[in-house]
Amino acid sequence: MDLYNILLIGSGGREHAMATHFASSKRCGRLYIAPGNAGTMEVGTNLVLNVANFQAVKDAILQYNINLVVVGPEVPLVSGLVDRIHQDSDLADIMVFGPEAAGARLEGSKAFAKAFMQKYNIPTASYREFSKYDADDAVDYILSHAMPIVIKADGLAAGKGVIISPNADEAITAVKGIFKGQFGAAGDRIVIESFLSGIEFSVFVATNGEQYYTLPVAKDYKKILDGDLGPNTGGMGAVSPVPFVDDKMMRKVNERIILPTLHGLRQEGIPYVGFIFFGLIEVGGEPYVIEYNVRMGDPETEVVFPRILGDMVGLMVDLIRGNPIEMPAIDSDFAAGVYIVSEGYPGDYEKGKVIFVENVPNDCLYFHGGTKVDPQLGVVSNGGRVLFVFAKDKDMSMARKKALAGADAVRMEGKFYRRDIGSDIDSTAQ
Repeated sequence: MDLYNILLIGSGGREHAMATHFASSKRCGRLYIAPGNAGTMEVGTNLVLNVANFQAVKDAILQYNINLVVVGPEVPLVSGLVDRIHQDSDLADIMVFGPEAAGARLEGSKAFAKAFMQKYNIPTASYREFSKYDADDAVDYILSHAMPIVIKADGLAAGKGVIISPNADEAITAVKGIFKGQFGAAGDRIVIESFLSGIEFSVFVATNGEQYYTLPVAKDYKKILDGDLGPNTGGMGAVSPVPFVDDKMMRKVNERIILPTLHGLRQEGIPYVGFIFFGLIEVGGEPYVIEYNVRMGDPETEVVFPRILGDMVGLMVDLIRGNPIEMPAIDSDFAAGVYIVSEGYPGDYEKGKVIFVENVPNDCLYFHGGTKVDPQLGVVSNGGRVLFVFAKDKDMSMARKKALAGADAVRMEGKFYRRDIGSDIDSTAQ
């Protein structure tokens, strides 16, 4: 059996969960994570390198005899890291799991994604796009539109570039704020779309554009406060599976969304090898696309990957090579997890808070997000979303309770986390 030295790009909870899975694979030789965090160093070797510097990435690939590169976050994908690897003759034999920039536009440009869905009859909310030079037209559109309304920055905004406005005044204020630079260049163009009322869920596939494997379905929670209140974050927790997403719903997702998306990519001449995340909403029993991501979501990865019992390393290699694929088995238990975040997140927050766990619960896993090792203090916070607490159980309510108990055991100054993750789909929740 061939062994593969793997370079995993990224530094968050998603990468820690993926690295943990890769490290257990019989196909994994040596595992490197760049730049990684305090958790990934326990399952592989962290590399201190700037992944935005292609020469540094290339040097690491050659120095550590890497066979497989897996790109975790969206920014390197959108900026063309995969293209540069594919175009470099010194790296001709390197396998990469992640799309080139053309495919990454599904996430990198909301306007591109909406036009793509419209062209290939993929169900999504009606919309219009506007540039910062069309601000007056955007205002007129808002004034003629039913409320609430959704405003999205076109480019990447770290999961925070979506504003749901309940009335026209707030929508106009939001548009003006975006055009004045609230999200930087990502907001030079916006998409304004109709609000869809329903319950959201996340579907993921690993694909080579022809073949694909559907990973476990999940649901994440974006708002900072219990009851889905407050501003959007990168994600405060997740659960998997999602009880209302049954076989009938998944048939609709497959036929109306996944297959047309892959067909559209082929029709557009866009090669695609990697993950596709379909951010979906169920409206009246029908699935609609809210957004595409071109990588695994965080925090969903932290409840999805622990449920995969088979070998994702072998699956990715087979997809890259176009081999027949073997579908990994899935743990039937219910998984739940909550993110411990820094005080002040998603606004300003302090870093460097010491983290430790008292009496680690046997039933919990801890995936590091924004952490690092301080030579004097040990593990400290290094980001807004710090530590993800995972638990599973055959009973949904017990999985939630275990995850909360695991979060309670964490000691960190100013820690905060939601206590209602999964309660909206847990019939036993009070």
